[in-house]
Amino acid sequence: RASLASTCRTFRLLGSLPCLWGSLDLRSYKFDTAAAVSLSLRCKNLQRLKFPASGSADAIVSLQARELREISGDFCRDITDAALSVIAARHEMLESIHLGPDPCERISSDAIKALAYCCPRLRRLWMSGVKEANGDAINALAKHCRQLMELGFVESDNIDEVALGNLSSLKFLSVAGTRNLKWGSVAQVWSRLPQLVGLDVSRTDVNLSAITRFLSLSRNLKVLIALNCPVFEGEVDRNTMHNNKGRILLTLFSDIVKGVASLFADNLESVTDVFQHWKEIRNGDKNLDEVVVWIEWAISHSLLRIAENNLKEFDDFWLTQGAAVLLSLLQSSQEEVQERAATAVATFVVIDDEDATVHCQRAEAILCGDGIRMLLNLARSCQEVLQSEAAKAIANLSIDSKVAKAVAESGGIDILANLAKSTNRLVAEEAAGGLWNLSVGDEHKGAIAEAGGVKALVDLIFKWPPSSTDVLLERATGALANLGADEKCSMEVALAGGIHALVMLARTCKFEGVQEQAARALANLAAHGDSNSNNAAIGQEAGALEALVQLTYSQNEGVRQEAAGALWNLSFDDKNREAISAVGGVEALVALAQSSLDASQGLQERAAGALWGLSVSETNSTAIGRQGGIAPLIALASSDVEDVHETAAGALWNLAFYRDNALRIIQDDGVQPLVHLCSSSNSKMARFMAALALVYMFDGRIDSAVPVGPSASSQGSSKSLNIDGVGRMALKHVEE
Repeated sequence: RASLASTCRTFRLLGSLPCLWGSLDLRSYKFDTAAAVSLSLRCKNLQRLKFPASGSADAIVSLQARELREISGDFCRDITDAALSVIAARHEMLESIHLGPDPCERISSDAIKALAYCCPRLRRLWMSGVKEANGDAINALAKHCRQLMELGFVESDNIDEVALGNLSSLKFLSVAGTRNLKWGSVAQVWSRLPQLVGLDVSRTDVNLSAITRFLSLSRNLKVLIALNCPVFEGEVDRNTMHNNKGRILLTLFSDIVKGVASLFADNLESVTDVFQHWKEIRNGDKNLDEVVVWIEWAISHSLLRIAENNLKEFDDFWLTQGAAVLLSLLQSSQEEVQERAATAVATFVVIDDEDATVHCQRAEAILCGDGIRMLLNLARSCQEVLQSEAAKAIANLSIDSKVAKAVAESGGIDILANLAKSTNRLVAEEAAGGLWNLSVGDEHKGAIAEAGGVKALVDLIFKWPPSSTDVLLERATGALANLGADEKCSMEVALAGGIHALVMLARTCKFEGVQEQAARALANLAAHGDSNSNNAAIGQEAGALEALVQLTYSQNEGVRQEAAGALWNLSFDDKNREAISAVGGVEALVALAQSSLDASQGLQERAAGALWGLSVSETNSTAIGRQGGIAPLIALASSDVEDVHETAAGALWNLAFYRDNALRIIQDDGVQPLVHLCSSSNSKMARFMAALALVYMFDGRIDSAVPVGPSASSQGSSKSLNIDGVGRMALKHVEE
């Protein structure tokens, strides 16, 4: 908006209208003092601000938004007592402060007292992981903030629980995840809070006795939330906790939907989407609206934390009601709740980040509950944080093939392709991740290309510098690698400038994840040599072959594997084959084969395959033999893995065509592995190539007796081999 105002007088006038500057969400941007100063002239009437807390304290003051009513900050680890005190002193009109969910590790009682003294209109204060909140600080809130109705000290260690009993104006209190509370005195003191309507003790060590006291002694308590409270859950008889004198107890083992619905619905059986139902029937009851809004906030926070812990013991909960509650929260009227619900969906479906494994039943629970439609609607939002979190959920869910199909059929590919063009890095990053997952199979590659996804992904590489966008670039190159495996899409990638972009990353990016995916993408693009010119085009791109050869020396096995795979495919082109050799490819690949003997099967196959490809020419074949490439190939030919010994046999077949190499194979004890392959491999191709190698080796070019074994090439070798006898044995196996 600020940039638009600089284009002409009309837009300058429009761009300064107060209605455009009542609320700002800067969480996805670099918000520093310079940015704040540039916005300050427009922020005189700013009332709501969401900001990335890291490094932003001074910037908030520089906005000069003295009318601020609400602030909400993420990533609050760096906010200090002094910084928060200054913010409070400059914004005495503040009514709502939310800092979290990251812990506010450097905030203590001093800052809380400053808030109390400076912000007497404070109605809502919610902080995560504060260092301490002592009696003086809490009593200052009680004395100066007479309108304080909602307080959250969550996931903290040192809270004066007795002093909290002095906050007589409180209607809602959350201590979810807070440790070291003395529940005997807590239940007695908090039960006397005259206005208390909602209490959240989730993820604490609260016991049955305290829960019972809250329910029986609190005068106005309507809702008690106790999700994931192991001590209480271990003590309670779950069959007897239903009659609570009209008060609602929400636990992992109670029916959360029916519990919340009982506040406002006559027919509980008809309510399945409780928060959406509340939005539709709102009856003007302000007090009840406050209760439901607070419940949404509290439950969404705890469910996100439970999802992040990813414990198997919650499987039943997620499948019986947790997924349904998240779906209901996705339709909340509060954007923050929708964001947390989308993040929780993205988190709880993934059971292994390393292998990108999803819990199929959880994913399909979201699918069956119409969650894909809800998430796609959020992805269309104009709020970028919502776009980002919804795209992340769609991306993770799309690992499941059934969900991926539903996303594609619901227009999700078009939405993700558009989001990939976003100027917001986080949005583009999650959209690229979604396209990466959707492009894994063959079903959706064409649709991604038709939606403009290929060009959007290539443009991402040129748009974002590698320094701070490694994850984004890895996802974009990963998606292009998948798309490049399809012949038609590979041509789209090339037309969009993808070869130049991928080579640029392979040459300049230092992040191993990007290097691996860029090499894999080039390998896939080069795999269609019979049907398009991409293979030759990659070889002609300045620095491409040198970069791939250098990547074979990487410390990361995945990078080495994909680089070798790319060189293997590129070696099918005659010019590339010689060019690879000219930039040190033979030496690099021989070294890779030698070092791969204890590596993964994939790396072994590609190292042998790349040498096989280079060995087609006499010059390269001779160089491979001279530089010690035969011994590791013999070792790989002895592998029990079909793909590995097949490629090694192919390389040895080519090498054996030349007398010096045939001699080296015999001297390095290569006859027996080839005889074994010729006789025993399940691969017809491996048997055929081993047979051809043996025929070349014993065609009469080699003397009748040669030294063999590890020291065969040195003088004084005492062991020799009768070529005629061995040759007859080998050729007998060939004949068989």
